[in-house]
Amino acid sequence: MISIINTRKIWFTLSGSLVLISIISFFIWGLNLGIDFTGGSLLEVEFMVMRPNQSDVNQALAELNLGNIVSQPVGEKGMIIRFKDVNEEIHQKILQTLKEKFKPSDALNLPEGQGINFEIKIIEEKRFDSIGPVIGQELKNKTIWAIIIVLIAIVIYIAWAFRKVSKPVASWKYGLIAVLALFHDITITVGVFVILGKFYNLEANAPFVAALLTVLGYSVNDTIVVFDRIRENLIKHLGEDFDKIVDQSINEVIVRSINTSFTVLLALLALLLFGGATIRDFILALIVGISVGTYSSIFLASPLLVIWEKFKTK
Repeated sequence: MISIINTRKIWFTLSGSLVLISIISFFIWGLNLGIDFTGGSLLEVEFMVMRPNQSDVNQALAELNLGNIVSQPVGEKGMIIRFKDVNEEIHQKILQTLKEKFKPSDALNLPEGQGINFEIKIIEEKRFDSIGPVIGQELKNKTIWAIIIVLIAIVIYIAWAFRKVSKPVASWKYGLIAVLALFHDITITVGVFVILGKFYNLEANAPFVAALLTVLGYSVNDTIVVFDRIRENLIKHLGEDFDKIVDQSINEVIVRSINTSFTVLLALLALLLFGGATIRDFILALIVGISVGTYSSIFLASPLLVIWEKFKTK
């Protein structure tokens, strides 16, 4: 039998280090927020013949007064261009400018006039999103409130579900421990995105928020499975040491928890590799969150119960 409780200092040190790194990274660099939160426009296009340089694209669009233009290559011929919030008229002017500046005759070094018949295939618009700054701020506020409400609801539900188990740990403490484990999971997931945003320009957008809420649900489900087994064993083994009961409970469900998460991660990995760029950020956040959540349910939440019980006894 693996003694998770006796080696809890290792898990606490590991978790504390990851959380500390995540918090420091967040305050130093912050999340690379997408236009869903900051407001602005995002245009993704694919050039049919040859993708121009980023500087050439920025220079071509400078005359349209689009504010700070940021372009980013995607794939072999694609490009994502970010600029201030614009209306549909400016949107069409941007497309027309790109077609005129980077027509096939220029890209292929053909004589003037040749290649005009290919004008319709100069670029293909893949995506266009435009969000005002007011809407972006509103979404940011709603995201914070959504997470707070979910955490409060989780504490209330677990306290109710474990109301018949009051010894040696009160029922509401199960809920609070579960929320602490969720804070651990969300903090590390956000920290990973902060680092990826800093060095790989990965953005936190609306799908990222959806992934965080999904991680909250999945992680607390895994934690409740462990807690429920502890509850059952407390009834079966009255009078035994709480440490031993918790260790036994963890060992009874650890294989189930790891196998369940592993099969989910296999499916998510397939989506990450073959699902395309549209859902990449969402899937990546799920992979990180579910991995950390599985770890915390086994190696963090239950040892915290034991620490709390020992502290109360002292």
